[in-house]
Amino acid sequence: MGQQEKVATSLAGTVSEEISASLTAVDAELARRYPGDPGTRQPVHTVYVPGDVFAPGTLRSWGDQALAALDEHAPDAASFAAVLGIPEELADPVHDRVRAKLSREPVEDLRIDFEDGYGPRPDAEEDEAAARAARLVSQAYADGTAAPYMGIRMKCMEAGVRDRGIRTTDVFLTGLMAAGGLPEGLVLTLPKVTYPEQVTAFVQLLEAFEKAHGLDAGRIGFEIQIETSQSILAADGTAAVARMIDAAQGRATGLHYGTFDYSACVGVSAAYQASDHPAADHAKAVMQVAAAGTGVRVSDGSTNVLPVGPTAQVHEAWRLHYGLTRRALARAYYQGWDMHPGHLPTRYAAVYTFYREGLEPAAARLAAYVAKAGGDVMDEPATAKALSGYLLRGIDCGALDTAEVARLTGLTRADLDAFSSPRRGDLTVTAP
Repeated sequence: MGQQEKVATSLAGTVSEEISASLTAVDAELARRYPGDPGTRQPVHTVYVPGDVFAPGTLRSWGDQALAALDEHAPDAASFAAVLGIPEELADPVHDRVRAKLSREPVEDLRIDFEDGYGPRPDAEEDEAAARAARLVSQAYADGTAAPYMGIRMKCMEAGVRDRGIRTTDVFLTGLMAAGGLPEGLVLTLPKVTYPEQVTAFVQLLEAFEKAHGLDAGRIGFEIQIETSQSILAADGTAAVARMIDAAQGRATGLHYGTFDYSACVGVSAAYQASDHPAADHAKAVMQVAAAGTGVRVSDGSTNVLPVGPTAQVHEAWRLHYGLTRRALARAYYQGWDMHPGHLPTRYAAVYTFYREGLEPAAARLAAYVAKAGGDVMDEPATAKALSGYLLRGIDCGALDTAEVARLTGLTRADLDAFSSPRRGDLTVTAP
């Protein structure tokens, strides 16, 4: 040991105390507004089914139709990989995992639609459909056939359909309570939000319902669907979507981009309405920045090109969907919409290829970070958080196995959770 340095200071201890006191309100505001990612599973997609179409066998039917499409149009790993351009070394593991996923859990998030996919109906008809949806969702959770997340998209808070949307929400939630309570995977989607005041109004509705049933305040969260230009740029030039998150008072769980409504709103002609249009990229980038750190997740939209018809036509639609999904993943949009059972094979193929091709590099970087081994990349704590989040998302969707990640990183699932948690504090790494 060399000579011990003499440490001297110039400021009185009260300076630090005064500065801390002056920032107390800021500290509290940062903690409230930017709590970080909730650390829960994020589904890779949302499937929309009209309220009058949803049935007890809907989820299994989607999986069976997706498997039948594979059997007909890409019956083995090599042919499926050739259609999509999946690297040869990943062809078998991706194909096998996609088929296993479609057999085990074809849909991760289901939204029973009472908005555009359902349309205007007589009140008695929509009442009955909403009550039926509640009964079927409750039954699915009770018998183990539910998707991890399920719920409804009601009509929006605009004047012409507001009362109907409020009533459908009430009928559905009341039906769930009567059948045993709200499931943990419940998700509501509020569409066509233009002003933050519409979010405030929906919060008021949920508060009233919680009080009526003695539920904990804030028990019911919801997603905000971004489908108008005014939700991105308000009349006063501010980013309205950021104010919508604030207006949700901690209840917002996601921002979902509505590809076709938003595109039409800004004047994009029908032939060019797609999730990779520059207008879509701008809207989602604003959403992403507004949501960063808040715990609110961003979802991409959908494609309306369906994989149906002759094999050549199905392959073309598959390549489009696969490419759009891979593009979204690279831009950190880890969720999207799927509109048809034929989209499921390419949704999972894109997601699984994304995680499997990056598994070994990500695991090596995280292991080197933990071991302080360096390497050719100098990673920081924020990057370690991103690496662990990447691996966790891969595990949650079935692209990766916990055991193989532990073997490559030397980390347990609990270790990965600690890295990715905004409140991890001092990490103690344990052996797998």
